[in-house]
Amino acid sequence: MRNMLTTIPVKLVLHACFIVAMLSVAGCQSLFTKHVEWETVQPEEYPVLSAVGYAPINAQIGIDESSKRLMAIKASKLDAYRELAEQVYGQKVDGEQSLANLVLTDNQLRSSVEGVIRGARVIKTYPVGEDTYATELELDMAVVYDLYLTTAKPQRIRKVNYY
Repeated sequence: MRNMLTTIPVKLVLHACFIVAMLSVAGCQSLFTKHVEWETVQPEEYPVLSAVGYAPINAQIGIDESSKRLMAIKASKLDAYRELAEQVYGQKVDGEQSLANLVLTDNQLRSSVEGVIRGARVIKTYPVGEDTYATELELDMAVVYDLYLTTAKPQRIRKVNYY
């Protein structure tokens, strides 16, 4: 009986100590209130990307020469946008080769570009020779960054105050 009386208080004391420890940890978290100040992160430099797109006039579908010329201007602009997308997002390249009896029978290579270009401006569109149009585009990354800030504000912690 005496052995049982000495073990019960030890278990109760240990249990009570555990409860007190858990409450003190939870209580310490509520003792401090913090205020976090954020600041916007800006890059040090903004690059300016440029691209040139080309399109042949005679390859365009159109009724007459002027409509083919307009289509070539539009196609050269799209080609320049594709080149900007390559610079910003990169180019995906897929390749495939087939061998039969250690002889290459088929060799395929595909590439694609996907992305959204915002803020580019046309520098100039001009004819190159007799049958081609070229369009020059410029993408100022400072403009792209400003457009990005309208939708998402990148931030870092400037200061934390504990009360």
